Amino acid sequence: MSRRRISAFVAALMLASAAPVLLPASSASAAACSSYPSWVAGKSYVTGNIVRYTDGKAYIAEHDNPGYDPTISTWFWEPYACDGGSQPSGFVVSEAQFNQMFPGRNSFYTYSGLTAALSAYPGFANTGSDTVKKQEAAAFLANVSHETGGLVHIVEQNTANYPHYCNWSMPYGCPAGQAAYYGRGPIQLSWNFNYKAAGDALGIDLLNNPWLVQNDSAVAWKTGLWYWNTQNGPGTMTGHNAMVNGAGFGQTIRSINGGLECDGKNPAQVQSRVNNYTRFTQILGTTTGNNLYC
Repeated sequence: MSRRRISAFVAALMLASAAPVLLPASSASAAACSSYPSWVAGKSYVTGNIVRYTDGKAYIAEHDNPGYDPTISTWFWEPYACDGGSQPSGFVVSEAQFNQMFPGRNSFYTYSGLTAALSAYPGFANTGSDTVKKQEAAAFLANVSHETGGLVHIVEQNTANYPHYCNWSMPYGCPAGQAAYYGRGPIQLSWNFNYKAAGDALGIDLLNNPWLVQNDSAVAWKTGLWYWNTQNGPGTMTGHNAMVNGAGFGQTIRSINGGLECDGKNPAQVQSRVNNYTRFTQILGTTTGNNLYC
């Protein structure tokens, strides 16, 4: 699988607030939320737990927490659309479709972890027509599937590479250790400068605690969405822009691993990604669009 070697230029573009963007509260009726247990102050919750608050609305845990108030601790909770069942309002991939895409996935890569991460980049799979939204979701998940063997691998399998991902020329060094910045998560985030940039963007200290990416499903998914939405990689545009601006799936491959796969370097790997994308668009009931290859 490939490893991200992008520059850390986005560190200068970080958000002023550490908290992620909060989506509007669900418009579901209180009756639709009645099936969820009432929130209890001080009770421990894990990522993906859904509770009914005192206002009758439901909230989903975005991160593990010791019972923080969902209307105050917005980094740990986000509104949940009760009437969407297992499919949060606005997201084009249902839980059933997600499971169909990844029948052999590792239990770490939860659907609830993915949906909890969406608030960090609300434009993802939520820009343009319904077709474009579905195509972007399929494109992201197709590349993620390729990077992780179908959402099976959480960490990079070649442990001999682990000590290589520390660039000591960076002023912040490698405080978590020489071998702490190996590939993790759905996009296989690696290198100390990428952990620093992604962590700064998301308001999480990943430079000092890179293990969060392999221990917290929502954090792992957020690093994948960070790369997809903000990084050009070896390409000329982000994966998000490639899909919403009509450049095509092939340009997402170039942005993720074009230096090693595109322009005839590894056509089998490119074809694997295209096969994933084609299958996922079929599951979502949409077309692939043009320019599938790079």
